[in-house]
Amino acid sequence: MKTDALVQQLVDSYGNWVADEDKCAAAIGRMTKDLYPYHALFSPIRINRLTVKNRIVMAPMGNIDMCEETGRPNAKMLQYFFARAKGGAGLITTGLIPISHGIDNSITEMGKLTYFPRIDRSRTVQAGWRDLAQGVHSYGSRIFVQLTPGLGRVGNPQCLVNELKFPNSASINPNFYISQIPCMPLSGGKLHKIIKNAGQAAADAKACGLDGVYLHGHEGYLLEQLTNPAFNRRKMGRYSNWQQFGIDIVAELRRRTGPDYPIMYRIDLSLALNETYGETMNEKALRKFKNGRSVQDTLDYMENLVKAGVDIFDVDLGCYDNWWLPHPPAGMPAGCFLDVARTVKEYFAAKGIVSNAGVPIPVVAVGKLGYPDIAEKALRDQKCDMVMLGRPLLADPEWPNKAYAGRVEDICPCIGCQEGCINEFVDGGHPQCAVNPRTGFEDVLPEQLVPAAQPKRIAVIGGGPAGAQFALTAGARGHKIDLYEKSGVIGGKMLPGSVPKNKFDFDNYRIYVQANIRKATERGEVSVIAEAADADSLREKGYDAIITAVGTQPSVPPIPGLDNANAVDAVHLLTNPDLLGTARKIVVIGGGVVGCETAYWLSYEHGCDVTVVEMLPYFMDGACTANRGHLIHYLEKNGVRLINMAKVLSVSDGHVKVSRNVHKNVPNPYNTWQPILPKNIENPLAPKIGSVMQEEMLPAELVVIAAGGRPDDRLFFALQEKNAAPELYNIGDSFSGGRVLEATRAAYNLAARI
Repeated sequence: MKTDALVQQLVDSYGNWVADEDKCAAAIGRMTKDLYPYHALFSPIRINRLTVKNRIVMAPMGNIDMCEETGRPNAKMLQYFFARAKGGAGLITTGLIPISHGIDNSITEMGKLTYFPRIDRSRTVQAGWRDLAQGVHSYGSRIFVQLTPGLGRVGNPQCLVNELKFPNSASINPNFYISQIPCMPLSGGKLHKIIKNAGQAAADAKACGLDGVYLHGHEGYLLEQLTNPAFNRRKMGRYSNWQQFGIDIVAELRRRTGPDYPIMYRIDLSLALNETYGETMNEKALRKFKNGRSVQDTLDYMENLVKAGVDIFDVDLGCYDNWWLPHPPAGMPAGCFLDVARTVKEYFAAKGIVSNAGVPIPVVAVGKLGYPDIAEKALRDQKCDMVMLGRPLLADPEWPNKAYAGRVEDICPCIGCQEGCINEFVDGGHPQCAVNPRTGFEDVLPEQLVPAAQPKRIAVIGGGPAGAQFALTAGARGHKIDLYEKSGVIGGKMLPGSVPKNKFDFDNYRIYVQANIRKATERGEVSVIAEAADADSLREKGYDAIITAVGTQPSVPPIPGLDNANAVDAVHLLTNPDLLGTARKIVVIGGGVVGCETAYWLSYEHGCDVTVVEMLPYFMDGACTANRGHLIHYLEKNGVRLINMAKVLSVSDGHVKVSRNVHKNVPNPYNTWQPILPKNIENPLAPKIGSVMQEEMLPAELVVIAAGGRPDDRLFFALQEKNAAPELYNIGDSFSGGRVLEATRAAYNLAARI
């Protein structure tokens, strides 16, 4: 099983960097401006014969469900991209636009409808693309449309249930979501049709005024399935040569658009599957994929793509089966793929490879570059020619303008949660952002807040994400806000949540929110009151409105002996690390996000021997696949024991007694190469889990409780009972214990209208 030394080094480093003080210095991205002014970042660059005003590329952050059912781009999609163009990005790229409807069975829904924007359907969709191009150009930005031959094995397998059509791939490959379903190989004739569709889509894009086309050739989608021997095991025909389909599609794009129209290609230097999983590649769902492109294979292929007509590449690592690589979550280090971009750039330079226009091939770096100093340094050090920002531009569309003006401290940082930008559309929605409530709602929420017609005195109880967001938004509209936070420190769950080193993105957000509250107090918009609030005192003060955002009550499971054990709540331990003392054998009760993040912190930063016990079949159920996979994979790497489908029976004498299900069909808790299906999707092929219970004693010098919490709505109902104010609202975790996404969205929507 072949591996690449560079890829192995990088993959190993993405989990253990927090344990190395020297690595931490480079891995933790901060919103500093030590290198300002950013002359490299804001210098023009030529792509073929097109000049882009700066080196910032908006990544293809899925515009799924931002279209009419015909596929025509709608107002939501247009305003979403206009906001990023207005924010100063030099080059915008759309999310993936399939060109294989009627061929790849996974991309078209019943009734021939689609949740993807389309450019291949008919002239009925073209007006939307013309409007998009003109609107982006009005801000001096350029825009490329990202074309994808299809999803293949990573597409929705419901086509088999709904329409009795198998999903497709390059060869017979297991479907990513339900591995028991095989994906059938596309015929040479159908692949030729996709190539013709690509040429027509590119010609239409050019006619609509779009500035270039962008091929979606990475992450194990259909284009990569055909151009990577891991997935393409065809023995006969033109496309048994794994490079040929990609070369043919580029040649057709060039034929239909002429020599001067920019063609961009997204590729991964390596799938990194062998380097990620090692012997685990023998698992049934993975074992066909061992023969992926090596780094040298990819470089050779890229050279041939340039000969066919490619003008610019962006390069990353990984695929769906190690999804945290192409979608780096919060715990990945900043600038995680800079060495990948540097490898390609040096190869092109050494071989003197230039485009058909006779200019060097720009190499775009991707992967957690939303920190202006890190982005600038990457360009100055010539590790790349452009930097691609996806989630940072969803968190703050004005990132480029603020960086150019030196207002780095005003940039709202991405927290790497992937709750809105990925999870939301996986679950059936459209792209959003946990820290920017306007993202995906630019068409309905005005850019400038409307001043309050009647300013009100408003009490906000709780200084967490919901309370702080409401106070800032309502205060900016002219309301007078008293923000009650009994600790006197703004942050709520952001405070413990930002303690682990791998949560530096969340810490950046904490710093940003606290700074904005401080500025709002200086402007007289918000007063922070460091005292507890009760229903009687709030009623006496005569507020016009009261907002409760007090968070959750911790859930303490009724476990015999827990009261007398050396036990601590996970949130309390993170806030007070000294409580760890000399304990090194730790049992964490609860395998949700908090439990697993705490286990990672205890294992890597404190060298503890950690076991996590979870009652459900899956750990971190509900978290984004990338975030979940990253954390679980590196917990396994560091020896953290994960026990699922287990109930804690008692705690006594330095031990935790559990009863665990050891039935053969209990899911492997370390399986990160397959996702958890959304709750509304049934897998009829899933093996039935029986019940074979076995008791076990786990040594525990400290028991950490991470059993979640329930909404603390007691104050709200007490206020309601006493008619404490004409208007009462309950938001954030005290309404529905959940995530930053729901908290900030509810807070902003209420504050914008009250």
